[in-house]
Amino acid sequence: MTAKVFFDTNILVYAAQERGAGEEERKRRRALELVDSEDFGTSSQVLQEFFVTTTRKGARPLSAAAALEWIERWALFPCQPIDHQLVRIAIERCARYRISYWDAAILAAAEALGAHTVYSEDLNDGQPYGRVRVVNPFV
Repeated sequence: MTAKVFFDTNILVYAAQERGAGEEERKRRRALELVDSEDFGTSSQVLQEFFVTTTRKGARPLSAAAALEWIERWALFPCQPIDHQLVRIAIERCARYRISYWDAAILAAAEALGAHTVYSEDLNDGQPYGRVRVVNPFV
């Protein structure tokens, strides 16, 4: 189970949104472009965050059933489980890079899948974190 790139939650959330206007629509189209063109993976953390974000936030939340349909699509791609070893690595990265545990767990999961790039708008664009580099696809 490997992937060349790893999608943070926000990429999948934008891809699942309904058509919008302005900046949100630009991000939705970019996210869909990435989903269609990249050999990507995610983690169980990302899928959990996706569910919570899409069903409880935003102007038009998804139903639980609709969010689950999206999760089933995302689960067809490599998905890194969160186990005690990944938690340990995330805690170490959290301290090393002075980032949140949740962001560190994303980086640890990406590395565990063999990804070289993490697409995210939450971390520093262009910064390497160990063997992975963060790219903000919306800048």
